Amino acid sequence: MKTDMNLNLKEKRVVVAGASSGIGFAIAKSFVEEGARVAICSGNPQKLESAAKEIKAEAFFPLDLDQSGGGTQLIRLAKEALGGIDVLITNTGGPKGASFQSLSLEDWEAGFRRLWMSAVESIREVLPSMREQKSGRILLLTSVSAKEPIQGLTLSNSYRAGLLGLMKSISREVAADGVTVNAVLPGYTKTERLSELGADEKSLCAQIPAKRLGHPEEVANLFLFLASSAAAYITGQAIACDGGYLHSY
Repeated sequence: MKTDMNLNLKEKRVVVAGASSGIGFAIAKSFVEEGARVAICSGNPQKLESAAKEIKAEAFFPLDLDQSGGGTQLIRLAKEALGGIDVLITNTGGPKGASFQSLSLEDWEAGFRRLWMSAVESIREVLPSMREQKSGRILLLTSVSAKEPIQGLTLSNSYRAGLLGLMKSISREVAADGVTVNAVLPGYTKTERLSELGADEKSLCAQIPAKRLGHPEEVANLFLFLASSAAAYITGQAIACDGGYLHSY
């Protein structure tokens, strides 16, 4: 779903993590369609290579961001391949779904590595060059669970909420350098993740004012806008794309 607005993203150097499927794939595809030079990564080498060929990504890296140093390595490889980075989109697959009492300490550590440290590492590695070039966009793909906890998703509810605090903190430190930092909170979106969680689509749609699931391309369009020059004065914001699902504002 290509946008009609000229977003001035042609030749922008964009890194999209977790882009072999789902929303990450849709985001990467949308940036390529806007003329950006895109590098993607995923922990699934086969799906990653297939996705890269399909969207014509300029570079792709089979990296497991659950592992220590994965986020740092991604940025270093992408800088080398693209000659720099203008836009970073942090993203990983969702963590294990479970109640608090059924989670082990190992589950908490794995969730911390996946959702928290992968973002911290990649942002920490990319910020110095963005500040030096006096421009940059950092966008965190999170979830509506960051604002309103979803039953059975304790890890996601906990760590994604923390990412909003991280986003807000960093945004205030780098705004004067022309770097914006925002978070996008998708609601229930038609992806493989919903199937993995065993979600009932009819029941979910009944809870959404729009009465339907979102499409990955709709979330991707929000990322395109926030990465564009038109959004240069938007920073430190957590913006939902959820069909009206969130009760808060």
